[in-house]
Amino acid sequence: MSTGNKTGMHSEGRIDVIAADWPAPENIHAVSTTRNLHQGAGVSEGRYACLNLALHVEDKPAYVEENRQLLKQQLQLPQEPLWLEQVHGNEVVDASSSLTACADASFSFEKNRVCAVMTADCLPVLICNREGNKVSAAHAGWRGLAGGGIEASIRSLEEKPENLLVWLGPAIGPQAFEVGEDVRQVFIDDLAQCDRAFKENRPGHYLADIYQLARLRLKRLGIEAVYGGKYCTYTDADRFYSFRRDGTTGRQASLIWFSERSAK
Repeated sequence: MSTGNKTGMHSEGRIDVIAADWPAPENIHAVSTTRNLHQGAGVSEGRYACLNLALHVEDKPAYVEENRQLLKQQLQLPQEPLWLEQVHGNEVVDASSSLTACADASFSFEKNRVCAVMTADCLPVLICNREGNKVSAAHAGWRGLAGGGIEASIRSLEEKPENLLVWLGPAIGPQAFEVGEDVRQVFIDDLAQCDRAFKENRPGHYLADIYQLARLRLKRLGIEAVYGGKYCTYTDADRFYSFRRDGTTGRQASLIWFSERSAK
């Protein structure tokens, strides 16, 4: 164990993942990881326990690298994912031509290229086309969502709206995501229907439904095939990291890629 870490201690455990529940083509692979707290796989400790996949949160780099290798091995990933340096913006990069990138989304038209985003309350958005040969992964906190991050990801795929499927991965739920009047107004100024995604819970503060906000923006683009949106990272501490709940914490990942289609 030259790195001095816990290499191999948790290699027998299984990584807990959530498979996207959507009618995508069979060659589309789309999952979200969990923090894997009780599954026995993952080597990060303390606030980062267990399967932290982010290098930017001050976890030990050797632990993160081992967690990424466990992920690659157990999910049989065809390649190393494109791990983005996320900045809460709307930049989208081509995963097929990038090794690292400062962006909040990636896309690929090339088989076996793994697009990935990391979250701990923000919304992961996975997208594919019905032909099964285009994919995208986007990281959408409220800033990225309001700033057009989902729209930029959709544009990158160069598809008609009716030819796209979208899955909303685990994010902070509508009973836990409190925002101020300023955030609410940003969304309403852009799209009046967003008013229905906010419920006042005390003067000047609202509970926001990030899933509904995403659905409303997708509907404006003409995209009706939207799935997921069933989890709350804030309230499910055993399964998910949550920045709002814990402050210093790890990140789960949402990944999507496509393989060769089977001959019929």
